[in-house]
Amino acid sequence: MASLQVVRFSEEDSEAWDKFVESANNGTLFHTRKFLNYHPKGRFQDHSLIFRKGEKIAAVFPAVERIENGERILHSHPGASYGGWVVPRDIRLKRSFDLVHSLIDHTRRENFRKIDITFAPIFYSYEINNYLDFSLFMNGFTYRKREVSSFVTLNTTEETVLQKLKPESRTAVRRAIKLGVTIRDSEDFAQFFEILKKNLKLRHNVRPTHTLDELLRLKRIFPEKIHLYAAYLNDRIIAGAVMFRCNPLVNLAFYISHDEAYQKYRPVNLLFYDVFRKSIRQGFRYFDFGIFTVNMEPNWGLARFKENFGSKGIFRDTFVKVL
Repeated sequence: MASLQVVRFSEEDSEAWDKFVESANNGTLFHTRKFLNYHPKGRFQDHSLIFRKGEKIAAVFPAVERIENGERILHSHPGASYGGWVVPRDIRLKRSFDLVHSLIDHTRRENFRKIDITFAPIFYSYEINNYLDFSLFMNGFTYRKREVSSFVTLNTTEETVLQKLKPESRTAVRRAIKLGVTIRDSEDFAQFFEILKKNLKLRHNVRPTHTLDELLRLKRIFPEKIHLYAAYLNDRIIAGAVMFRCNPLVNLAFYISHDEAYQKYRPVNLLFYDVFRKSIRQGFRYFDFGIFTVNMEPNWGLARFKENFGSKGIFRDTFVKVL
């Protein structure tokens, strides 16, 4: 029998939930109720869980209910990039097994047919371990997919960050500076969003994950954690990146885009050179460039683009179990 009590999240738990996430081993902005609750009511059927040992929170688990082919699925919250358990820094193997057993018991009692969990990449953890992965495998979970996410280790100084870039990118940084491109912390989300919409439509025939209004609302909710860094030519934005400070370890490039008409100025190279330096100054250990695979199909051009900034690939895993 599982030794943990599992209870459904309710709004009165929000403050305790977010306080736990803030002090946890692997909590991110995406795990907080403050972020999850920005979605309009009715968009998702929340089924987030709190795991308790006595009166103490042992873990939290953001999730929703979904119906697939007539069957109930407990699914990592689709309104967030990352899900899975948020756990303390001193998590042990036995507790990891307890969490998995408790989750399986709960989902069976609630007549779910399947569990689908997407974890954050492992570098979001202060104390790196694979206890939960191992516990899931030992209890019948398998990989549904293993996307590859790009990240840069910020183990250098502001003065030497240029050396982490590939020679081609270093040349482009110098060119952008010579041509008068400047980088600013910008509030002009509307101008950037037009560039983003145009590029996504042109390249992938898709829309941004958020509307402009949703992005601005998130900025209001997290004024210190969401920033637009933009490359300017005079007063015109020619490239930009919307950065999410996910936790004190990781700065995430959530949206990246540039105006194709100004490609010769190489603004993206200067933009990320500057963002890397800011991230180091702010104490981040890692820069998350996001995935360059979709359903495990590589985007070779995107991979090469990110590798030019010194990035490497690491798994972002989704586990599944049919009950």
